[in-house]
Amino acid sequence: MTQPEPYIRVRDLTLGFGTKVLLEKLSFEVEARDIFVVLGGSGCGKSTLLRHLVGLEPPISGEIRFADACAPKTRTGRPSCGVMFQSGALLGSFTVGENVALQLSQWTSLPPAAIDTIVKAKLRLVGLEGALDKLPAEISGGMKKRAAIARAMVLDPQLLFLDEPSAGLDPVTAHELDELILALNRSLGTTIVIVSHDLDSILKVGKRCIMLDREQRGIIAEGDPRVLRDSSPDPRVRSFFHRGEALRA
Repeated sequence: MTQPEPYIRVRDLTLGFGTKVLLEKLSFEVEARDIFVVLGGSGCGKSTLLRHLVGLEPPISGEIRFADACAPKTRTGRPSCGVMFQSGALLGSFTVGENVALQLSQWTSLPPAAIDTIVKAKLRLVGLEGALDKLPAEISGGMKKRAAIARAMVLDPQLLFLDEPSAGLDPVTAHELDELILALNRSLGTTIVIVSHDLDSILKVGKRCIMLDREQRGIIAEGDPRVLRDSSPDPRVRSFFHRGEALRA
């Protein structure tokens, strides 16, 4: 039986800024329907890697290959993956509904009534039916993250990138967002790549992960995050997963 093509295949990727190398010789794969987490401490290059994966930055060397169904852009330039940036990046002068509708207006020829129907459906999907006409300044941090996910999902992408989705959220709101991520993956089959350093979120939603290390400038662990937590022989990995216990001791 033929194995399905990985959604993302990264080979010998080296990235940085100018002549400064931040990460080097990265190789990993993301499978269809995965919830794949890029984790590691602050400053290790997680968000920088995400920016390269979505095509915002060119690598120094190496390659990033996508399955045909989920390349970051189609031949027409229309995005075929969705991206939620860490801050949400909602346009402050647009309502929540207008933020979600923006890509539909830009990349489709749908009439306004159809766009309105899709926007309402996406907001319902993330539990924001009542926020359609609110400005970003009028909603909470958790609602902004949900609105950003609705915007990322509006073109029905097969692949979704989330940068620190639980950052800055209280535990209850973060838990609700984790449940939303699991529901999107389970009900829609969406493949999701998450950048995170939040242990609770990583262990709740992550199916597979890679761990980056700033000193080594590369991947120091790969696999199921729960297995890495319980049985990794690397002290750096154990320290990352058990740092909460050290703080409580």
